[in-house]
Amino acid sequence: MGLLLLLFLPSFLFAQINTDRVMMMGRNALYYEDYVLSIQRFNMVIAAKPYLHEPYFFRGLAKFYLEDFTGAEQDCSESIERNPYVSDTYQLRGLCRVNMQDYEGAIADYLKVIDMEPKNKPSWHNLVLCYFERKDYARADSALDQMIRYWPRESENLTMKAQVAIQQNDTVRGLALVDSALVLDAFDAQAWTMRSMISLQRGEYAQAESEIDKAILQRPRIAGNFINRALARFHQNNLRGAMADYDQALDIDPRNYLGHFNRGLLRAQVGEDNAAIEDFNYVLSVEPDNMIALFNRALLLDQTGDYRGAIRDISQVLSEYPDFLVGYQQRAAIRRKIGDTYGAERDEFRVLKSRLDAKAGIKHQPAKTRKQSQRDINDYSSLVEADTNEPEREYSSVYRGKVQDHRVDLMPQPIFVLSHHRIVSPTNRYIPFHRLLEQLNGRAKWGLPVYLTNTEASLDSDALKMHFAVITRLTTLLESSSRHMTILYIARALSYYHVRDFEAASADLDSAAILDAKDAVIPFLQAQVHCRQMEAQSSEASVMTTQIGYNRALTELQRVVALEPTFAYAWYNMGNIYMALQDYKSAYDAYSRALNIDPRLPDAYYNRGLASILDGQVQRGLSDLSQAGEYGLYGAYNLIKRYSKEKQ
Repeated sequence: MGLLLLLFLPSFLFAQINTDRVMMMGRNALYYEDYVLSIQRFNMVIAAKPYLHEPYFFRGLAKFYLEDFTGAEQDCSESIERNPYVSDTYQLRGLCRVNMQDYEGAIADYLKVIDMEPKNKPSWHNLVLCYFERKDYARADSALDQMIRYWPRESENLTMKAQVAIQQNDTVRGLALVDSALVLDAFDAQAWTMRSMISLQRGEYAQAESEIDKAILQRPRIAGNFINRALARFHQNNLRGAMADYDQALDIDPRNYLGHFNRGLLRAQVGEDNAAIEDFNYVLSVEPDNMIALFNRALLLDQTGDYRGAIRDISQVLSEYPDFLVGYQQRAAIRRKIGDTYGAERDEFRVLKSRLDAKAGIKHQPAKTRKQSQRDINDYSSLVEADTNEPEREYSSVYRGKVQDHRVDLMPQPIFVLSHHRIVSPTNRYIPFHRLLEQLNGRAKWGLPVYLTNTEASLDSDALKMHFAVITRLTTLLESSSRHMTILYIARALSYYHVRDFEAASADLDSAAILDAKDAVIPFLQAQVHCRQMEAQSSEASVMTTQIGYNRALTELQRVVALEPTFAYAWYNMGNIYMALQDYKSAYDAYSRALNIDPRLPDAYYNRGLASILDGQVQRGLSDLSQAGEYGLYGAYNLIKRYSKEKQ
């Protein structure tokens, strides 16, 4: 009941709460992306101790993830006002300002960080990108010179310096810098991307395709690389390959203008008229005044028999371009199809008169491609290229790593937990189940189903209120009854877990374990809570603290399998703990035990594959990743593509 009442305490009583504990609960919620809950927690701390800088910073971070950049910037400023000596706050505010396109403000923040920490590499990186946005290439080049002095072996610095050279039209120097970057790191995706752009500019399309292949191998989720490779393939008359690349680009970035426009043109060329119309419909929803897209849609509507729709579109184009002869010719042909002879003859006369009046009979020949900003209606059949040849830029957000771990390519699938909230994957059809789950739901006294899942859903405000109400109701039952105590403690522990009060959840499970030492659900939940605590605190906890926490969870899971040997998810979770401790051989063995019990558990194949790769057994790992991909974890294929060249 105490936790529920905290939400409604008058302000003069807020000072009496344990702000350290509420602060930790807020940070736990932030780690698990429960941003609404985390903001509530930080609000409580701010109300109790408004002079602290930390709750403003973390509330700003939660707002940043919710894309409330204005609110996040304001919270950072409040935090800086209370403590102007914390570099993380300036870094976060700088990123907020970048998203608000306030590059001068962001530059001021990054310069402040660098003044405090001269070798803060993320701030140098973002400072250079801000100079790029301001087209201040001289200051960008100067900053990069300093970065090269600090980090002479970082290929990225040379790649960014090459961008400066190319923006100043010094392609020769840019190419030399890119080649120098690739000497330092032959797997620098950005360097390969830049090299491919130079090759595209020179018309060396086969070489450009080969270079983009190398960039995609390292970074398979960059839409721009697929857009560029599609252009290279188009120039080599590989239309199907180009269309496949546009499909990939739009899978990554469904709102990519170039992807939709160019795919529409290619679909039209291979006879996929209705699909092409869908692409041009999207382009026109973004740019209703794009007459080139409108004319292409008109041609497709004609092909599919929608003659009146085609005439409507062409008429709109001709109102904008009254000298566009091809438009009159096309409209005349369509008008004849619907029996409008008079209208067709008028259009044909307009074409004839224009040709007789023309002083030169030179016919415009559309180029194969045009720049996006070029809107000559006569180039309606040309594929579109971006106006500038610049790789996609990514601002560094290293401060995030102090709240939660960086996402890296070799990230295992999460642990399985008992939860009231889950996300059902449309591709992974595996449904985790065990009789322990059935028994637990059969004993439930609180009306909420419990699931086994490793894809938990973040909670909205209604779900949070519901869990606080459950905690209040169960607290009343525990205080007034001596029956069903074990299941009531388990139930309340689950709700405490969902509101990220791990200390209270652990205390309730300890109480339940005293009452029933043979219930395998209790140690499984205890391990679940302790793993979540370690995950949330991993960036700040010492190595010894982390080791102790994970060893405690291992002991609890070992108790689970002693009580219930067929519970595969306990073995799987042990594997994840060994992965966190970098004991890859033990992780492999634990996942194998899980698969011996349940040979269709895709996450175990995926994680066992990662354990093998990290242990140097690449071929063995690729085999497991392939199995995981077959069962619906399609992310495995990206890793297979990346590591297949490292087979032993």
